[in-house]
Amino acid sequence: MPVTSLAAVLAARRASGRAGFVPFLVAGDPSADATLKAARAMADAGADILEVGVPFSDPVADGPTIQAAGQRALAKGMTLARAAGLVKALRKAGVNTPAILFTYLNPVLRLGPSAFARLCADSGVAGVLIVDLPVEEAGTLTQALAARGVEIVLLASPTTTDARLRAIGRASGSLVYYVSREGVTGVRAGLAPGLAARLARVRQLTGKPLIVGFGVAEPAQARALAPHAAGVVVGSALVAAAAKDGPAAAGRLARRLVKALEVSC
Repeated sequence: MPVTSLAAVLAARRASGRAGFVPFLVAGDPSADATLKAARAMADAGADILEVGVPFSDPVADGPTIQAAGQRALAKGMTLARAAGLVKALRKAGVNTPAILFTYLNPVLRLGPSAFARLCADSGVAGVLIVDLPVEEAGTLTQALAARGVEIVLLASPTTTDARLRAIGRASGSLVYYVSREGVTGVRAGLAPGLAARLARVRQLTGKPLIVGFGVAEPAQARALAPHAAGVVVGSALVAAAAKDGPAAAGRLARRLVKALEVSC
């Protein structure tokens, strides 16, 4: 089992004076080397957990920015195994920020639960988030991952019922990922109305700390969200910055987001 859970990492960050920063990167966009540089830039900026997205041919939860990044990565030959290999390469390079592998279910099923769990553990992956894995079907995979010391992170959304929130809380690892608004990923203006109240309800029903994403792009949004979340996830804005101006530009945006999270607490 991992020495430190993902929730413990975020709790330690909160104790130091800010909410956790969880940047999302698409593995292999525009190249494996660029992903490693962007991940190091995120770690240097103060990332507490890295989300490493595995590109997929039918990414139903992703908006146009991440879809385009995934297509670029797939064209370069990125796969689930190679994405895990990037996490392993980060570890070898001395980047020890915990990593969540963000993927869809189809590549995991093709590999098989046991082989997938072994791949994650051997690569130094701390957690796994499978976008289209329903809680009712998570048992076998959760057990395989737990046996290897890897957490599963389940999703909850504004439409999740109270009963399912309780089930997600029981089945998820040390934290739950809350989708802040309906729809796909992407940059949005402001935060969803009533979000703070919904987060309090989800926290109570799941009994787990929350990382919150979908639509968070700007420091002002991070600042508003930080008092209500253990960790704030930013994806499309960072992916777009890296695609336009390179990893250093994504790193500059990451530093502004981290600063906003520090002000918030």
